[in-house]
Amino acid sequence: MNKLLLILGFFMISCWAKAQAFTDKALAQAVSQLNTSKTANDYDGLFNKFSGAKTSEKWTANYYAAVSLYLKNELQLKNSSGQNLVENNAMAIKIATGIWTSQRDNAEINTLIGLLYFQKIQLNDTSNLQQDMNALSQSIEKAEASSPSNPRLAILKAKMKEKSGDKANADLLFQKASDELNNQNSSGSTSPAWGKQLLPSTK
Repeated sequence: MNKLLLILGFFMISCWAKAQAFTDKALAQAVSQLNTSKTANDYDGLFNKFSGAKTSEKWTANYYAAVSLYLKNELQLKNSSGQNLVENNAMAIKIATGIWTSQRDNAEINTLIGLLYFQKIQLNDTSNLQQDMNALSQSIEKAEASSPSNPRLAILKAKMKEKSGDKANADLLFQKASDELNNQNSSGSTSPAWGKQLLPSTK
C-alpha cells in the first residue's frame, strides 16, 4: 500500500512539474507579446494571462500584469480616449507596490512604480501631489542605484524632461533608451525588453 502511495505521489509531482514548466513557458510567450500589442483589448488579454498565471515566478507574473495596465493606459492617453484610466493606474500601483515589499532593490520594480506615479500625476488623480512626487523621486533614486542604464528608467526621465519643456534633454534620454533596448535585444538579454512603444518614434 505504501509503495502504491509512493508511486502515485511521484506521478502527481511529475505531472505538476510538467504543468508548471508549461505555464512558465506560456508566461514567457505572453511577455514577448507586450511589444507587439496594438490595442487596449490586446493589453486586457495579456493582463488576464499574467494575473491568472500559475507559475513558479508569481512576482514576475504580477510585474507584467501591472506593466500591461500601465501600457494600456499609455496607449489610451496617446489616443486621447479610454475608460477606467484612473482605476487601471490605481490597480497597477497596488500590484507593483505589493511586489516591492519582497523586491525592494529590484530596479525594474522601482522603475515601474516611478512610471506609474508619473502616469498618476498626468491623470490629475492625486490628492497629495507632493507625496506622489516624493514616491516618484524615491523610485528613481532606488532604480538608479542598482541599474543606472535601465532603458525604462531613461524613458521615465525623458517623460519628466518633456513635461517640464526640456525637449532637447528629453530627446537625448529617449535616444539613450532606444539604444539600450536595441542592445538588450541583440545581446539576447533576459532583462525585460518592453518600452519601445513608449518612444517618440512609435507614437
